[in-house]
Amino acid sequence: MKNDGLGEFDKIWTDVRGFMPVNSRILITGANGLVASNLVDAFMHFNKKYDTHNHIEAVCRNREKAEKRFVDYVGSDEFSICCQDVCDFELDQPCDYIFHTASNAHPLAYSTKPIETIKTNVIGTMKILEYAVKANVKKIVYVSTSEIYGDKNADTANERFVETEYGSINTLVSRSCYSESKRCAETVCICYGQEKDLDIKIVRPGYIYGAQITDENSRADAQFLRNVIGKSNIVMKSEGLQKRSYCYVADAVSAMIYVLMKGSAGQAYNIANSESEASVREYAEALAKCGGVEVVFDIPAEIESKGYSMIKNSLLSDKKLRSLGWKPKYDLNQGVTEMLNKF
Repeated sequence: MKNDGLGEFDKIWTDVRGFMPVNSRILITGANGLVASNLVDAFMHFNKKYDTHNHIEAVCRNREKAEKRFVDYVGSDEFSICCQDVCDFELDQPCDYIFHTASNAHPLAYSTKPIETIKTNVIGTMKILEYAVKANVKKIVYVSTSEIYGDKNADTANERFVETEYGSINTLVSRSCYSESKRCAETVCICYGQEKDLDIKIVRPGYIYGAQITDENSRADAQFLRNVIGKSNIVMKSEGLQKRSYCYVADAVSAMIYVLMKGSAGQAYNIANSESEASVREYAEALAKCGGVEVVFDIPAEIESKGYSMIKNSLLSDKKLRSLGWKPKYDLNQGVTEMLNKF
């Protein structure tokens, strides 16, 4: 993976240009989030540099945050902000493609707002799909999560999850609000696909990281990034032995475009990079080394630890995604370096 001098979205373009949507309307929910906002950036970059002429409808709940995040696009004829909750979603404008990413996606939200998390993932998904039926949408990607796999048995703890297997989830803890509602939402997508003849694909991202961080994000990698940006040591609240499939956000964006345009309807695809597998501690150490700080350890507060994932291993197989022709551009060290360079 040599540095070819191209920007991250130009690197994506070299792979997706043969099947990219053009002159289309693309709706992206949860637009203020890391992956969704980078999807917006990618499509707007393609519009500007490669004349794709797609109109991007960015759906979010916080207009002020969106106008700040997308300040370079506000006022463009090829960009709109649609400010509403997906649980009450309505839109008169038609669209051709949907990336549905809207969801609570950090541990503190799971522990303090479990009901909201379930509503967003289940009711919000149904609202988006009802709109898709009325608007005759061509293709949809639903963004699920690797957490739907649950926990493997101890004797298979080092194996990677493939898309056809599932581990166990304890339904009697509120932390399961996220994984269980995502599982339900996947089934909702399949039901709408079959009964309403919608072309829906599902992606299950591993641990996506990139140069964006919100004040409310309580995920471990977000906390690590805050530490490094502030030139303070990374504070770990466990030994960090859990194994994760990390993927740089630009690679996740290209993966989602591949699945949208080349994936099979009714199928799920892991978004992972087999060249970026690491324990939480190894990820922290890579970030610390690049940022010139150290890794230290601390014990979490009870309210915080309630939202932490209880899953020890969530390594994902990327074989099915690669079968579409997708290849990552960044290994872990390259992705971490690219991310920190943006700050």
